[in-house]
Amino acid sequence: MDYRLLGRSGLRVSTLSLGTATFGSTESGGWGAVDFAEARQQIDMCLDAGVNVIDTSNAYAEGRSEEVVGQALKGRRDSVVLSTKVRFPVGDGVNDAGLSRFHILRAVEDSLRRLRTDHIDIYHVHEWDGQVPLDETLHALDSLVREGKVRYLGVSNYAGWQLMKALAVSDLHGYQRFVSNQIYYSLESRDAEYELLPLSVDQGLGVMVWSPLAGGLLTGKYRRDSSPEEGRHLAGWTEPPVRDEKRLYDTIDVIVRIAEVRQIPPAQVALAYLLTRPAVSTLIVGARTTEQLRQTLEAADVELSQAELDDLDEVSSQPLIYPHWHQAEIPAGFRGPSDAVLHGFR
Repeated sequence: MDYRLLGRSGLRVSTLSLGTATFGSTESGGWGAVDFAEARQQIDMCLDAGVNVIDTSNAYAEGRSEEVVGQALKGRRDSVVLSTKVRFPVGDGVNDAGLSRFHILRAVEDSLRRLRTDHIDIYHVHEWDGQVPLDETLHALDSLVREGKVRYLGVSNYAGWQLMKALAVSDLHGYQRFVSNQIYYSLESRDAEYELLPLSVDQGLGVMVWSPLAGGLLTGKYRRDSSPEEGRHLAGWTEPPVRDEKRLYDTIDVIVRIAEVRQIPPAQVALAYLLTRPAVSTLIVGARTTEQLRQTLEAADVELSQAELDDLDEVSSQPLIYPHWHQAEIPAGFRGPSDAVLHGFR
């Protein structure tokens, strides 16, 4: 297992992280359900493999995911980097959601209790809240760092302008900055390359990728003429949405071809590609079973050739939207590192 700095912070994170959205769930559809015994096995396996990041949220399984993680880490809390989130509803009250100071301060105490810890290593805001002034949200988060309840701050699912505005407000007031940008990014959808990845390169945020296998679509189970008997997308799950089915299956074909030549699972190819992308610090992976997780963790040791990367890059590339098609004509001599994410130095 390799380790990378999380953006410009001094925190080192494993290239693969354990996602726990399935922990504590009682639902058989969607993400699936992983009970405590299975969750404990998955955490044990990850720690043995060198994974040092466990990612959860106060909204997963109505808080039960945090409870399971806290219980499973009893006696070894200090061996992991613990990440959780705040924003989504955790009750029926009018203040039981959002990024107000009221909700954040209450939510962090609840998360600390469920996780059985006195601090959270990375605390992510889970989604944009357009109703609450950024000054209020960022000041509340800054206070948590200063009080020692949180070590680092992260953001998730922000648009480029929203994230840049938040960073500017933090800089203006001297608040703690976000160091982590947790985003959806995969060979099924490379939307993040338009704004979020270049911004992360420019501003020094480490990217934590959620759903790097596109909700299971890139595992090789889904093909043009066949689908698995069970899976997230057969349970009515529509996240992420598939906007170009032809490109998806063309991409899967290339992934499967490379996997067959290498005699490895297709999922390992899809993950290995993302680990070559700019600003990516870690990929958050989860599994319904320990056997799935065992195969996924082996992706950390896969190194694709330049020819394989080029084939994957070409088949999964998306059209340039404005103003990127216009900026594509800028001579290479006027491009910086953040421009190279989308345009390269051609």
